[in-house]
Amino acid sequence: MMAKFKTFILLALLGALFILIGEQIGGREGMTIALIFSFVMSFFSYWFSDKIVLAMYGAKEVSEAEAPELHRMVEELARNAGIPKPRIYIINSPTPNAFATGRDPSHAAVAVTTGILRILTPRELRGVLAHELSHVRNRDTLVMTVAATIASAITYLSRMALWFGGLGDRRRRVGGAYGLISLLIAVILAPIAAMLIQMAISRNREYLADETGAKISGDPLALANALRKLAEGVRRYPMRDANPATSHLFIVNPLSGGTLASLFSTHPPIEERIRRLEEMARQMGIV
Repeated sequence: MMAKFKTFILLALLGALFILIGEQIGGREGMTIALIFSFVMSFFSYWFSDKIVLAMYGAKEVSEAEAPELHRMVEELARNAGIPKPRIYIINSPTPNAFATGRDPSHAAVAVTTGILRILTPRELRGVLAHELSHVRNRDTLVMTVAATIASAITYLSRMALWFGGLGDRRRRVGGAYGLISLLIAVILAPIAAMLIQMAISRNREYLADETGAKISGDPLALANALRKLAEGVRRYPMRDANPATSHLFIVNPLSGGTLASLFSTHPPIEERIRRLEEMARQMGIV
């Protein structure tokens, strides 16, 4: 419940930031245009984002005859989660990873890489699939699509301010130092703030999916063990053609990076995720 409340607050902050920058750049008219622009982007993302991201990574849908064990796991876990069985895709990549996408549980898909199928045991893979189905049940795919769309819209608006110098009312244009400071905030600080809020939402939803997934599978340690292997696997085989805009979809960040990159990651630290899962296992009497 606390994780969902935090997500609501962060989304509200992101929306407020969007409205503020629209007003700073173009006054009431600019704010109205910005809202219309955001709704159009959100509508497009809501209906087509799953198809776009699956095509982006060359994901191929597999039938039950082609991957019977994978289908069996997903079907069992979907039943535990109380959602329809999603479509199943495989991505030909040595990077061990997985993600879920789709606008709602009835139009969801789960994709796994050939790399993850190679390094995880069936028990660990089951833990990962439970995590991904949790994203579907919690409608994280929709939440993150909205967050990413608003953050992108803020970035576009900031670029507009850079090129056009702000289109607000006459008082703001002749406001001297105040107008310059407002424009500086719109161009530089707003996109950074939007990025930080979006990352906070993503990290929050990952913690929630870990918790929900562990409950669905009844095996928190399976996911904890899988996360250890996945972190090492991504470090050794980063997904070099991964789009940073979609990195939040994956169970672990597909892009390798050092300490500085981890500070701006869409995913919480693996060590903390594992610690929470191990604590959950102790509370369940598994350890």
